[in-house]
Amino acid sequence: MTGVNNKTIPMIIQSLFAWKHFATTVVIFVLLYLILNFLFKHRKKGVQSKRLLKQLTMGVLAIIGLIAIILSIPMSDVMRSNVTSLLGIVISAVLALSSTTFIGNAFAGVFHKMVGTFKPGDMIQTVDYFGKVTEQGLFHTEIQDVNSNLITIPNLYLVNHPVEVFRSTGTIVTAEVSLGYEVHHQTIESRLLEAALKTGLEAPFVYVKELGDFSVVYQVNGKLLDVGKLLLTQSNLKSAILDLLHKSQIEIVSPHFMNQRQVNEQVFIPTSPTDEKQLPIKEEIQPDAIVFDKADKAESIEKKKEVKAELDQKILELEKQWKEAKEKVKKELLYTRLQHLKDGRDKLIAKIDKVIEDFESET
Repeated sequence: MTGVNNKTIPMIIQSLFAWKHFATTVVIFVLLYLILNFLFKHRKKGVQSKRLLKQLTMGVLAIIGLIAIILSIPMSDVMRSNVTSLLGIVISAVLALSSTTFIGNAFAGVFHKMVGTFKPGDMIQTVDYFGKVTEQGLFHTEIQDVNSNLITIPNLYLVNHPVEVFRSTGTIVTAEVSLGYEVHHQTIESRLLEAALKTGLEAPFVYVKELGDFSVVYQVNGKLLDVGKLLLTQSNLKSAILDLLHKSQIEIVSPHFMNQRQVNEQVFIPTSPTDEKQLPIKEEIQPDAIVFDKADKAESIEKKKEVKAELDQKILELEKQWKEAKEKVKKELLYTRLQHLKDGRDKLIAKIDKVIEDFESET
């Protein structure tokens, strides 16, 4: 029994030493993962979460760590050579099979970041999707649609399809209506222009889009400066068109209805309520703020980051002027302004950190 124990203990010790490199490799990569995760979590203040960089870094670390851990397993040289060859074949096959999806989405995500096609808070339109961008990841872009739902779009899709980005300086709002030939087009155009102005659109204009067999299709257009009110303005424009056309005794009916009804020349125009005080009070609701709540938070972070970048640039310029200043009075004045800007930047950083923390807690 003693002899067995004398042989067993050295074998156990030898086995432990053989697995030493494996255990060390595992510990190293676990520590690297924890350190990187800590660094990304406690990033530099005033900088939005680098989700794209984090995903890319963690992905590369995971691949390298997996390969290193497998190769550190105790095995013979022949077995190690076979395992290395197998890993090479597997990695090549994975890259080949996923080049159009996994790797393709990753490259597309990096491409969008480098080109700066759009950013969180921008309103975009594709063939199949419409909404505001909330997040840009390595493999996907998340948008918030008109139903306030979150849609995940593969980055490869956004590269292979045209993406319409609504300009923050303003966009054109349109509405179409088909009316009969019995009303002169100038009368209709004047009412449509009035509806656009009443809605708050700038530089309105009207197109005669189509001359149909039974009706004319008109399109009224106007520039909306505040893109954040797009949904509300589209609804208000159509409501204003209804009110002004009906007020002018202009009937709005479909071509099929006009040609099939038997109503003895009766005109279908709804009458206005005789006593408007009896109508329920219409609350001032901003649907865009409700629908795009998450996207608006992402946009506010981007705007604060832009302000911070401007402050950083001003601080650098002032620091250069302060170093080059010769006169004592001018030097003190520049130093005071410099400290004032730095204090403002610190307060802005605190606000950005708070918004980012709230934003990430919801995702």
